[in-house]
Amino acid sequence: MPIAVTSPITGAAQTGFTSPTYTVLADTAPTNQPGKQVYVSALGGTQAGVTVHTVAAPFTINFTRPSTLRVLPPANPVTGIVSQVPTNTYTVVTRKGVLPLAGQPYRVAIWRTTAEIPAGADLADAPNIRAGYSAHLGAVAQQSSNMGDLAITGAL
Repeated sequence: MPIAVTSPITGAAQTGFTSPTYTVLADTAPTNQPGKQVYVSALGGTQAGVTVHTVAAPFTINFTRPSTLRVLPPANPVTGIVSQVPTNTYTVVTRKGVLPLAGQPYRVAIWRTTAEIPAGADLADAPNIRAGYSAHLGAVAQQSSNMGDLAITGAL
């Protein structure tokens, strides 16, 4: 996989944070899918109340791909149509221990981005796959602070 997370990660804007960074170290991916994972070992900038990775309160980022990559099957010899187009699913999962109530044990919050790419598009339309990722991740980064506010206030 071409995934190679470099440390530190520069965090996206969040209300109340100033220049957040996350020092990460390589970890073992906990899935049956081929993957790469890092955990947050140190924080930078101003992020009052944020904790680094521990067993009780994980802070990990995991990238996976399918165990077996699917390819586009041949077209029907009569109609020329491919009726069943399989997909390859790629996932990024961030896990962060959070307190549901002061004095209670940590629970794990999960952020997940999943891309389901039709088989064959990697060869026939790579630029549009890249554009989809670019726009998706750009929109998420652009709205990072607003998404954080939404999760806190519930105001859309």
